[in-house]
Amino acid sequence: MAIEKVDSVEKKKFFLTTPIYYVNDIPHLGHAYTTVMADVIKRYKTMRGYEVFFLTGTDEHGQKIEKNAIKKGITPKELADSVVVRFKELWKKLNIDYDKFIRTTDEYHIEGVKKIFRKVQKNGDIYSGDYKGHYCVSCESFVSDTAKDTPSKNKICPDCEKETEKVVEKCYFFKLSAYQEKLLKFYDENPDFIQPKSRMNEVRSFVTMGLRDLSITRSTVSWGIPVPEDEDQTIYVWFDALTNYITGINYLEENENFNKMWPADLHVMAKDILKFHAVYWPAFLMSAELPLPKKELIHGWWLKDEKKMSKSIGNVLDPNILFEHFNSDAIRYFLMREAPIGSDGNFSHQGFINRVNTDLSNDWGNLISRTGGMIGKYLKNKFTGNALIGAKEKEIEDSYNELEKVVIGFFDDYKFNRGIEKIFEYIGKLNKYIVEKQPWALSSDESKKDELEGVLLTLVRAILSINSILSPVIPETSENVAEILNNKTVGFGWKDTSDNFTINEAGPLFPRVDLKDFLKSEEVEDNKEKRGTEKKEKVEMEEGLITFDDFKKVEMVVSIVRNAEKIENADKLLKLEVDTGSDTRTLVAGIALHYSPSDLIGKKIIIIKNLKPVKLRGVLSQGMILAASDKDGRPYIPEIPQETPVGAILK
Repeated sequence: MAIEKVDSVEKKKFFLTTPIYYVNDIPHLGHAYTTVMADVIKRYKTMRGYEVFFLTGTDEHGQKIEKNAIKKGITPKELADSVVVRFKELWKKLNIDYDKFIRTTDEYHIEGVKKIFRKVQKNGDIYSGDYKGHYCVSCESFVSDTAKDTPSKNKICPDCEKETEKVVEKCYFFKLSAYQEKLLKFYDENPDFIQPKSRMNEVRSFVTMGLRDLSITRSTVSWGIPVPEDEDQTIYVWFDALTNYITGINYLEENENFNKMWPADLHVMAKDILKFHAVYWPAFLMSAELPLPKKELIHGWWLKDEKKMSKSIGNVLDPNILFEHFNSDAIRYFLMREAPIGSDGNFSHQGFINRVNTDLSNDWGNLISRTGGMIGKYLKNKFTGNALIGAKEKEIEDSYNELEKVVIGFFDDYKFNRGIEKIFEYIGKLNKYIVEKQPWALSSDESKKDELEGVLLTLVRAILSINSILSPVIPETSENVAEILNNKTVGFGWKDTSDNFTINEAGPLFPRVDLKDFLKSEEVEDNKEKRGTEKKEKVEMEEGLITFDDFKKVEMVVSIVRNAEKIENADKLLKLEVDTGSDTRTLVAGIALHYSPSDLIGKKIIIIKNLKPVKLRGVLSQGMILAASDKDGRPYIPEIPQETPVGAILK
């Protein structure tokens, strides 16, 4: 993989954004994941020689804010002010180094939104009309007539699955339908606009099915930005919120900073707001005659104990709880290590503690403290300059240089979990190197003193090199390690320290934490009881026949394979992106020995949709493909007539 080089004299700009977070609730783990990822990207790009500008902030308008403020007996602005503080405090705790925090209640943003509204209106893409349909207050979005009805005849929002409200009101529409072919042409010319590519396929499919004009104002909501020259109308929250990406860099004045920074190099977001960013936002920009963003990086959701985090079911995790036992780097590391880009990540208390204790405490932290301890014990914390560097030591250096190329390749593609995985394989090699060289044995032989010093010096140089490349992920720890080893050299490359230097003593960087100390005792007991109940129910099911009611619980749905690819280092496994008619999800199927990806793309299959998700080779499988097999285990996927509609349920 080619490594991009950046001129260190004339720095290339890199404009990076997160979504602006809605202030109707406190920040949760999903918000933290997006923002930590953006911060890691900023720090990494800065190391690569870029001039980075990182924008984040809060979305403070809309019907939900208005309604909740009324319930609390305060103004919407007072409600927003109280929640914004929590976001800023959490970002400080997580060591988020943003350059600007924008609020949609900022005056320059309000005027900037009015400016782009006027521009789009002047270009003939905004017209007045009557909206009749359903509106989801939770998602702040209008819901199509194709959504499912409830017994009360209101629609169910396909995104949050909550009941919508029926609305009839005057509003302004944006001519989204006029941009269908322009968007498809843009996707064709910019195939890397959305990463990962499976999400691009999802967007292309949505646009190809046809676009309807979009209501972009409300007449029944007052908390928001009034429409220019028509203050009876309030600008729809998504037209307002998305515009922050340009108002945050002085679109209002269109000054030198705006011309330098726009278009954005990278928008980072979760998959549930992909449509707004990949369809609506580019169309708005096209209409306003502004350049489009260069890339959108789409990550999955965070699950808690394999279930989607949701305020409605009460399993949303407040990251502040983790700070009672862990520092910010432990949280940042877990988030970046655990979830591949595009796939959902799973948080469990046991999984979190195991990851931190194993990787950071045992492998990385122990390597540093062990090396420092041996230098203190055998060399009195001081190198003499007589280190003997042999073939094994040179191999350690060469291995690092090869590792760095691989890691840079992964980080350039935003595959941080893969890069971190390779780094910790090298850390394991360093721990093995200590066992092979046995510094404790060398220290007892005066004739081996120079060899001992060579071993410990090589370890110091390797640790400094790894420390630098890990610094975007765990910056606070990296500063501490640099202080311990008296070397604050940053950037890439093998850290060729002087032969004669002194190190400082230090305590453990990541003290181990036990699960019983992390969780309340009653929570541990509740989990034990739950596991016991599940085990009992499983045994009882295996011993008897299933009932018709049991069979009805299995949801089998006709789906179409949108994308398929092999899973690295797993000969039998394919990763499938399937459209179920109501959503797009990932499946892992053990059919790679008999079906190639090209055999499956576009094929209609049957999946079990409501199977409990399970992670296989780091990929969360959200269902199971239905297939027959012969005595040798060869799978056979049933043929589904092409006229069978996607989403059809088998009964």
